[in-house]
Amino acid sequence: MAQSPVLSISRRIRSTPFTRRVEAAGVKGYTVYNHMLLPTVFDTLESDYHHLKSKVQVWDVACERQIEVRGRDALRLVQMLTPRDLRGMNPGACYYVPMVDETGGMLNDPVLLKLAEDRYWISIADSDLLYWIKGIAYGFRLEVDVVEPDVHPLAVQGPLAEDLMSRVFGEAVRDIKFFRFTPMPFEGTYLNVARSGYSKQGGFEIYVSDAALGEPLWDRLFAAGEDLDVRPGCPNQIERIEGGLLSYGNDMTRENTPHECGLGRFCDTTLAIGCVGRDALLRVASEGPIRQIRSVAIDGDPVPTCTDPWPILANGERVGRISSAVWSPDYQTNVALGMIRMTHWAPDTRVEVEAPDGMRTAVVQKGTFSQRAV
Repeated sequence: MAQSPVLSISRRIRSTPFTRRVEAAGVKGYTVYNHMLLPTVFDTLESDYHHLKSKVQVWDVACERQIEVRGRDALRLVQMLTPRDLRGMNPGACYYVPMVDETGGMLNDPVLLKLAEDRYWISIADSDLLYWIKGIAYGFRLEVDVVEPDVHPLAVQGPLAEDLMSRVFGEAVRDIKFFRFTPMPFEGTYLNVARSGYSKQGGFEIYVSDAALGEPLWDRLFAAGEDLDVRPGCPNQIERIEGGLLSYGNDMTRENTPHECGLGRFCDTTLAIGCVGRDALLRVASEGPIRQIRSVAIDGDPVPTCTDPWPILANGERVGRISSAVWSPDYQTNVALGMIRMTHWAPDTRVEVEAPDGMRTAVVQKGTFSQRAV
């Protein structure tokens, strides 16, 4: 049997303030995300999945790099990047903000944090968005600084996340509302803590603003959560597909508009004056997308790993592509996400998927898998 290839680590692939603890915990796999290490599995994909849905996990997501925009023109610059209207955003708020280029194509789907009227953090998915933002700032001669600060997110996710966080940061952490953040005391300083995260199980993201605090925070969380069965974890492929959480670079790219990705509710295109892709998106908003991402159930035994898109066919004609797919233990089917033409995206539409191991029948779902009972 051929040996699986090994990822060679070099200085071009950066470790994180938590990497030593992650490796001591027995991480079994990494991917590269924003030129950094992102753990992908600790025990097995299914074991990590069941634990995430019942207990609490600590995730090294320092690869969610922050882009800080500060200065007199900060609001003008961030509004140029997204079709979401930011005028009503207050300090302490987190906004999910599709970011687009001049054609309306998706460049990233970060979370935007407003620290002050003239200061924002953009918590990015996997792309070199920093250079685009610097180019816009320089090209328009805006009075802003655009930097990557010393900030390293650590996520606490799962049904028991609130209990664990309250033991480390105090009961006040329970008062943080969804997609809001507040500074919380730790080791003589304050760390921004948001109720957010890349799972549907609930939890928090801690924006560690000093790399030296990474290991002390990790150790404190694990000491406080021993009786909660706290474990190291990472974004789980099964859970995210069940929940319809999109992966930039996998489920969507620059060739897709926010409307094609089902993100139209985050686009206030007529109000977001200044967005560089506004004119292109106005046309899309008026005409509507001709394809869109849908959840899909694929019949049969567990599918192989989806490393390249799989064609979706109807009567022999290609009508879309599957971008992410995996076997779900809870739903006892292969759960998937796919971009499908409007002619075939209605719920309960039966199609075929050309998987690497052969043709499979599949059914388009109404909403996400996690929106229905197991």
